[in-house]
Amino acid sequence: MLELDDLTVSYPDFTGRYSLVVPKGALCAVIGPSGGGKTTMLHAIAGFEPVVSGRLAFEGQNLGPLPPAARPCSLLFQDNNLFPHLSAADNVALGLKPSLSLNGAEKAVVAEALAAVDLADEARRLPSELSGGQRQRVALARALAMRRPLLLLDEPFGALDPGLRKAMIGLTDRLRRERRLTVLMTIHTPAEIIDAADLVAFVAEGEVRDAGAPADLLRKGRSETMDAFLGL
Repeated sequence: MLELDDLTVSYPDFTGRYSLVVPKGALCAVIGPSGGGKTTMLHAIAGFEPVVSGRLAFEGQNLGPLPPAARPCSLLFQDNNLFPHLSAADNVALGLKPSLSLNGAEKAVVAEALAAVDLADEARRLPSELSGGQRQRVALARALAMRRPLLLLDEPFGALDPGLRKAMIGLTDRLRRERRLTVLMTIHTPAEIIDAADLVAFVAEGEVRDAGAPADLLRKGRSETMDAFLGL
């Protein structure tokens, strides 16, 4: 279980104060207006934002004192952050060892991660030789190769066309079930994830304003703020 209890991030022009509980193994879609604090929340969980107060725990472990590298999570951005001069396999390998000096077991982990996203045959290709969807799958494979139980996805498929977004959401859902991952995914198109998500969290003005099952949270009349965001 992931627990955020009044987890607070503060800047001169923005304060985020987050409380949320995500069950172990669940896929939580994080929605809300641009600039509302969705990305800040994910970065705070990953350890990339300065938290001033509150509690953050995963499976009973207090994550607050831990540096990013020691936290049980991997973070995938909208920009896949692939190195153009490295092959797909080497880009995945960076998630394990920046030096790329992998032993046999580590090479097997890379191969397994690429196979999991259906890219086993593209391992030696450069990012420029891959489609947009394939590049995002390489980035997802890199996150999987880290073998951390909490996967944070920050609008990872927003640049893809609707068909590819749907396919990538389906792939992510399948992989989290197979690997028993807990997933938080920010997304601007809630309708595309309603069938996959177990939980939806609505974030606005630096707070989790509401959270619940997709069918309940995304229905008309839940709140004026939610209706305005969804255009209902």
